[in-house]
Amino acid sequence: MGRVERVLDTLNTMFPNAYCELNHTNALELLIAVMLSAQTTDISVNKLTKELFSKYRTLDDYIDVPIGVLEKDLRKIGLYKNKAKNIQNACIRIKEHFNGQVPSSQINLESLPGVGRKTANVVLSVWYDVPRIAVDTHVERVSKRLKLAYNNDSVLKVEEKLMRKIPKNLWSRTHHQMIFFGRYHCTAKRPKCENCALKDICRYPNI
Repeated sequence: MGRVERVLDTLNTMFPNAYCELNHTNALELLIAVMLSAQTTDISVNKLTKELFSKYRTLDDYIDVPIGVLEKDLRKIGLYKNKAKNIQNACIRIKEHFNGQVPSSQINLESLPGVGRKTANVVLSVWYDVPRIAVDTHVERVSKRLKLAYNNDSVLKVEEKLMRKIPKNLWSRTHHQMIFFGRYHCTAKRPKCENCALKDICRYPNI
């Protein structure tokens, strides 16, 4: 069994039901949750959005609120002022340019303020069921440790390599499994190497 096959088989055994842990009930909530998650844990975002999504239910709710009030509602997470501005401006653009619907294409999603490739990939994969591999810190770390990418590869290069090596029909599932693996097993500090089925092909701690 090759390296990629071993990794995929192990991930599937360990986390067969991996999923997006950001709470949401529609495309707008998912988009905003992912935007909020930058440099912030999903746990922190979910605590915040529990109240946020009960207060803000539509695009207009985010558009009409004074920016200072939105900032106050986001203040419990990092970069809240910048995130508030981007969320409000993204909602304005969605209303004015996309008929009030969160766009379902990469280029249109990335045209929204504060939305980069990773955020667009998550929305496409999770909500629109488009095969994507979103490279966050967990996916990047796991990919480099397991020699699926080089240590000096950029995030985009990691994504490109994973898309070449992993069958397209497994992209979205593997993306979530790699996040779970990095979040709960192959952590940044004190990874559970002693109980890892992949330790013989891992370059940690020589990274």
